[in-house]
Amino acid sequence: MRKSHPKPRSALLIACFVALTAPSFQAFASDYTVKLVSVEDKKAVFATVESTDSIAARVRITGTITELTVTEGSQVKAGETIALVRDPKLGLQIEAIEAQIRAAEREIANIKTEQERAEQLFKRGSTTKARLDQINTQYDVANSTLEASQAQKAVIQRQLEEGAVLAPQSGRVLDVPITIGSVVMPGEPVATIAKDNYILRLSLPERHARFLEKGDPVEVAGRGSDCEGSCTRTGEIVKVFPKIASGRVLADATVDGLGNYFVGERIQVRVGAGQRDTYLVPLGFVFNRYGVDFVHSNGTDGEATDIAVQIGRTYQRDGSTMIEILSGLQAGDVLLQP
Repeated sequence: MRKSHPKPRSALLIACFVALTAPSFQAFASDYTVKLVSVEDKKAVFATVESTDSIAARVRITGTITELTVTEGSQVKAGETIALVRDPKLGLQIEAIEAQIRAAEREIANIKTEQERAEQLFKRGSTTKARLDQINTQYDVANSTLEASQAQKAVIQRQLEEGAVLAPQSGRVLDVPITIGSVVMPGEPVATIAKDNYILRLSLPERHARFLEKGDPVEVAGRGSDCEGSCTRTGEIVKVFPKIASGRVLADATVDGLGNYFVGERIQVRVGAGQRDTYLVPLGFVFNRYGVDFVHSNGTDGEATDIAVQIGRTYQRDGSTMIEILSGLQAGDVLLQP
């Protein structure tokens, strides 16, 4: 009797069905054998929002603050005048020097008239060469005196201009330690200005220092949240400080979207701290009953039993969601899907 063969169209449909359903059979196997696996150990720590550069705008002359145009939180641009310092004595010095300049100009005019008269008398032989040289010398001295007074006036005018306190960089004002009417000395800060380019500064125990490297990823929690389920943003470590102080190591990480955070605000982050061995089981093998997590285990007598377990965080392995078992299981246990 002739055997029947499946039609090519039927064979193709069967092959497609097997290909589509095979991953499902593998992902939802009826049992799972517990074994130790190596995972990246991640630690949750707090990081502080810091500015990459914080520079103080400082006073350049002695005087009194007569104008202050910024306060904490103000946005400024580089070179913008944020305060004015005035010294009343500089105004008096300007007036005195201007009087000296006017006197020198009048003296020069008189000497110039006398010089012209002496030159005419010398041409007619009515005066000596020594007298003419003396007048010429007086004229040169008067000109030098005028130039010195003008230079001194320029110096004082420059000091008046330096009474303007300029923002050293663009950014946000963090602190303004003075008020209008304050007497200040050269070098005193008027305001501290932070760049808008913020970073996260991490402080970790020194035992984690050997695991930190430039370029390592950082998981960042949402504002006001912790890392349990909210570490949705990622950043990158850009600097690891080579010095350990008070048993802690510092590292800087860049993260997008920190522009509206406060400088000094604390955010929880998660960083890698080496490898460790643990138990991972498929998430579908764990169920909760009355607030306690359980798994179905195939006992030594072949009877299925429920075992209470303590669970940890989830991991992605080969496209499947695995959950860490902290206690309750050991290697070799066979779990049954509930």
